[in-house]
Amino acid sequence: MKIEKVRLRHVFGTIETDGLFWEERLVQPLDVYAEFRDVTKRVEWSSEKSKNELAHDAYFVQIETDEGVIGIGGPMDKAVAFIVETELAHYLIGRDPLATEFLWDIMHRGSVHGRQGNTMIAISAIDNALWDLKGRYFKAPVYSLIGGPTRTEVPAYASMLGYDVLDMGLVAERAKEKQDEGYTAQKWFFRHGPMSGPKGFKKNVDMVRTLRETLGDDDDIMLDCWQSMDVNYVIKLAEQIEEFHPRWLEETAMPDRIDSYRKIREATNIPLSGAEHHYTRWGMKQFIDAEALDIIQPDIYWAGGLSEVLKIAALATTFDLITIPHGHSTNAGIHFSVTQSPIHTPYQEYLVKWNTIHQHFLKDPVTPVNGSIHAPSGVGMTMDLDPAKIEREEEPNFGS
Repeated sequence: MKIEKVRLRHVFGTIETDGLFWEERLVQPLDVYAEFRDVTKRVEWSSEKSKNELAHDAYFVQIETDEGVIGIGGPMDKAVAFIVETELAHYLIGRDPLATEFLWDIMHRGSVHGRQGNTMIAISAIDNALWDLKGRYFKAPVYSLIGGPTRTEVPAYASMLGYDVLDMGLVAERAKEKQDEGYTAQKWFFRHGPMSGPKGFKKNVDMVRTLRETLGDDDDIMLDCWQSMDVNYVIKLAEQIEEFHPRWLEETAMPDRIDSYRKIREATNIPLSGAEHHYTRWGMKQFIDAEALDIIQPDIYWAGGLSEVLKIAALATTFDLITIPHGHSTNAGIHFSVTQSPIHTPYQEYLVKWNTIHQHFLKDPVTPVNGSIHAPSGVGMTMDLDPAKIEREEEPNFGS
């Protein structure tokens, strides 16, 4: 069996919403500058047709073979799709699609200026498509090909990016709703950083207090700083919220500031998580060697694909660290999670709004049931697209 074509599919559709989809954004690194910090402005990641409709388009990579077996990876944006087509596809044509280690290695070695960022995201999409293809070829779920399952379901935590975090009444209402849906853990995102002053700091603390008072003592609360804070601010924040027993503080600084993570970790009893915006086993090793994190969070669609995240997790277990991949790609994530020891992967993240978007075009989206994600029974990564959700499809146009 040989790869005949690497096809990019650009599909369009509409997501029906119950009111405004993106209610609020999270704190961001650019907020150190006042023009980006304005809390009256929202950041929209997609075009909202109205308060009940979200226009959506996405690129998927479809790898096709001479035996009719295909594999699908994605979604991805235009910049990543461009790299797939113009820089990486030629490495695959005529090759054995089951040779995933070989194909990953030649894409990586051939991308000397792409060991991070969009090129690694493109390699990740191809790698995941190859695993989907391998599962289809062997007529088995991918998790059964990589050593699993260790269990039939994995507890999920509801990741609440995009929900209003300024109105404490709404925070309490939404947190209670997710608890009633069966989630025993939730992650919420701070809206304010160091440059927002004492008023923003107090609002951050108020959010954590509201969550604990709403959810009671037993549910886990995770808190995301989205790489937008610094050492002094986080240490002070940790002192104020430690009484509410957060499960962890996430991405407290930008990922290259590994020493900042180490200093924060040494100064607080709250566990630290991160490395979502870092890449490959070599990048994660930097955090591990510095003893900077308690939980490693590589993204299966960013850090190098399933092939690489399996290596990252194996490395992390030698230091008895937890690995919980970033969770906007549940179809790929569940195949990883159910193959891991429950003590090293106790949760799977479920980004509620991003999964609505990223799984919109899929025929078999994977969603939590009573707060847990069950191992899918379909072959591959269940990545078939649903024609009923595709309003139109266009040939990708990357210009000349």
